[in-house]
Amino acid sequence: MDSDGEGSAGRRAQVSGVVMETLPRALYKVRLDEGSLVLAHIADRMDRNFVRILVGDRVRLELSPSDVGRGRIVGKDSSGR
Repeated sequence: MDSDGEGSAGRRAQVSGVVMETLPRALYKVRLDEGSLVLAHIADRMDRNFVRILVGDRVRLELSPSDVGRGRIVGKDSSGR
């Protein structure tokens, strides 16, 4: 953890998008609101709670600081489909 208590996740950009495709090994192609495609996986806390991600779902992502083409799905948006 950093001195501010947020850990490394505090530096990650949070964005929203729509799931376009499900891939093997729990990967998803997500189209961000700004138009780019990102390859994303589910965060551990969502996987442990058996949250289902389907094509068309709106999700929140954290983008990787080293590769903006990859990210982690941290939640589903409450606005739904």
